[in-house]
Amino acid sequence: MNEQSPPQPAQAESPQPDHRVAGDRLFYTALIVFGGSYVLLIAAMLLADMTYTTPAKIYQTIISPEIRYSIWLSLISCTLTTIASLWVAVPIGYLMSRYEFKGKVWIDALLDIPIVLPPLVIGLSLLILFRVLGEQGGVFDWLRDAVVFEVPGVILAQFMVACAFAVRTMRATFDQIPPRREQVALTLGCSRSQAFFNVVLPDAKRGTLAAATLAWARSLGEFGPILVFAGATPWRTEVLPTSVFLRMQAGDIEAALSVSLVMVLMAVAVLVLTRVLGLRKLAI
Repeated sequence: MNEQSPPQPAQAESPQPDHRVAGDRLFYTALIVFGGSYVLLIAAMLLADMTYTTPAKIYQTIISPEIRYSIWLSLISCTLTTIASLWVAVPIGYLMSRYEFKGKVWIDALLDIPIVLPPLVIGLSLLILFRVLGEQGGVFDWLRDAVVFEVPGVILAQFMVACAFAVRTMRATFDQIPPRREQVALTLGCSRSQAFFNVVLPDAKRGTLAAATLAWARSLGEFGPILVFAGATPWRTEVLPTSVFLRMQAGDIEAALSVSLVMVLMAVAVLVLTRVLGLRKLAI
């Protein structure tokens, strides 16, 4: 009868060499220094803005009827731009993610043009487009008068830039969703549209929320295309970014900073709310 060998004591993990521990510390220190420097720079800018003006000046600026109009126009235009961006970004992102077709590379490059071009060029191109259309007369002439230097022009200028970011977000979202679940739904009798709305879109809800947030925040800060294509007319096409520009032109730096802080608070509120809703309602 074989005697059972006594259990061997568990071997303790060998301590890491000193040079490895020192290397890890250096690595983490580098991460904190390089990453933290950017965070500190953002915080320093915001702190400088808040110390340059006073709460009384901020309140006085906010209750100004002209600024209140600018705030409401910004809220409305950004919301409409976000809705329009999602209507376009979802189908384009899905097509670019799921299908291969001739000319896809060129379309992909075209979709990136609003991202890489200077915003002023986007506004100038819109202005030229509607001027050329207006020269055709008839309904095109009416369309030019109804859009250029009017509120629809503000929304279109925001849309041209914000939609490009939403498209990229939605395409990345659909790229991360395995097509197998959609294919299984098709084999079970679902049509292509049923599989898309019942399987793909629910899986893409986080990405859709991210695209909406990005489009809204990008619209809020858009300035160049709006200035060129819609103008900065008070009580007409003045939104918060153009309000900052007009007050800087008038030499009222404190008022410009006050409007800037309003934009910061609006952006932070939207981002925080989106993250809270994303964690509570979109948890899988």
